[in-house]
Amino acid sequence: MPEAMVQLKGIHKRFGSLEVLKGVDLEVDKGEVVCILGPSGSGKSTLLRCVNLLAPPEEGEIFLEGEDICKGPGSGTGEQSWNLDYVRQRVGMVFQQFNLFPHKTALENVTMAPIRVQKTGRQQARRDGMAFLERVGLADKAGAYPAELSGGQQQRVAIARALAMEPHVMLFDEVTSALDPELVKEVLDTMRELAEEGMTMLVVTHEMGFAKEVGDQVVFMDGGVVVEQGDPKQVLDNPREERTQQFLGLVLER
Repeated sequence: MPEAMVQLKGIHKRFGSLEVLKGVDLEVDKGEVVCILGPSGSGKSTLLRCVNLLAPPEEGEIFLEGEDICKGPGSGTGEQSWNLDYVRQRVGMVFQQFNLFPHKTALENVTMAPIRVQKTGRQQARRDGMAFLERVGLADKAGAYPAELSGGQQQRVAIARALAMEPHVMLFDEVTSALDPELVKEVLDTMRELAEEGMTMLVVTHEMGFAKEVGDQVVFMDGGVVVEQGDPKQVLDNPREERTQQFLGLVLER
């Protein structure tokens, strides 16, 4: 069996006295799309932040392409043992809020990290940046500032910015929830294309149609644990767990 692209074992995460994740196990194979569903406060976004070490876990292990990223160089516990450089080079993340630099054009937003972090030459970074904007359908907006773009366009620039670091895994944290309904489709279409190209993706979403159509696995979380996971059609159409049934009943009624 090939090694999992991402593997989580017994992940616990606390914020003060609040335990947000209570022993989560998850495997994501290369090229797989895993859609994570659940009510607010269930730990979905925190799980993504554990994977890219924005919120490293207190307990458990996370393997990225076979590398234990919570131990990495150094020893013991704490920041000295987190393999941050390894993770930043391999994991891209797109957030609910676009977080674009308002004083930079779309192209400048996309090229900033390759130039500053990877030390890519400016001309090469611009050529690559244009290719990534083309990939998300926004080459004609390269010179536009965020305020001149719709929310859907800003989110697609944010996706291009993440892709510019050539990640092996992409994390999407409710990236359509801040968008007007008519703008959701263009972002989901971009994500569909990435899935078709074989990008490994963990997607926190309330878009049930996307989860059923594009997802290889659906994971339903509540109270900091995985309640149910499996094939999207099975979980969404015929959930086994009562808590999953309750959640989907409320969501699908809307």
